[in-house]
Amino acid sequence: MAPPITLRVAHSPDSDDAFMFWALAEGRIDTEGIRYEHVLKDIEALNQEAQKGTYEVTALSFHAYAFLADRYALLPHGASFGDGYGPVLVARRGFREADLARAEVAIPGERTTAALALRLWREGLRTRVMSFDAIQPAVAVGEVEAGLLIHEGQLTYADEGLAKIVDLGEWWKAATGLPLPLGGNGIRKDLGPGLTARVSRHLRASIAHGLEHRAEGLAHAERFSRGLSRERTDRFVGMYVNGWTLDYGEAGRRAVALLLERGHAAGILPRRVEPEFVP
Repeated sequence: MAPPITLRVAHSPDSDDAFMFWALAEGRIDTEGIRYEHVLKDIEALNQEAQKGTYEVTALSFHAYAFLADRYALLPHGASFGDGYGPVLVARRGFREADLARAEVAIPGERTTAALALRLWREGLRTRVMSFDAIQPAVAVGEVEAGLLIHEGQLTYADEGLAKIVDLGEWWKAATGLPLPLGGNGIRKDLGPGLTARVSRHLRASIAHGLEHRAEGLAHAERFSRGLSRERTDRFVGMYVNGWTLDYGEAGRRAVALLLERGHAAGILPRRVEPEFVP
């Protein structure tokens, strides 16, 4: 009998990713002899590791994917879309949009999709990279004038007296009629089509199992929700693990292509990239 294959699956330590990978991590699905080792790191760290091809399967920002398309293909399952919502640019109350001309804006990583969308929304902003979970408190105490929030901060910024300047998913939807593609799961091309097809089946089965056993999946995801209530965890998971996550569909694939096209047209992405999806 052939020895089991071990593959590393890298993703963020967040409630939505925890929900998505719960069934895979807990042995709820048949993995056909593949052992999955889960690696948890924030998305900017994963983007940087993907530059080196460190992990066989990894979550990555679509912004970063533009620099990784020679090494990774996109699995058809596991993407996060903001369908009329997404990363939120916030500031303390009294700050006006016009004040951005002189402000320093904290972003959660140079190659996060949030940073790409922000630059598509407004050119020439002065930015400063900070860990995603440090941005909200930094804005609250005035360390930076404005900050771009991803993950749970999209639901909690008002609790600290912060106000929304723009929701980039809302802006993108109004501008394009499409959801804002934020991140997906990439798989290294050197794994070959047979192994890739098996991984794709397992990932889809894990997502589907979570959606079909939502209460159990949420109980697991709550351990990674950084203090959110059960109600807010449920809401956040629902925002980013849904039908779009099971499969991009035609509209989702078009949204990814359009984001990359606009990034290149704006001079943010150095070359034109056609997204490559695993069959």
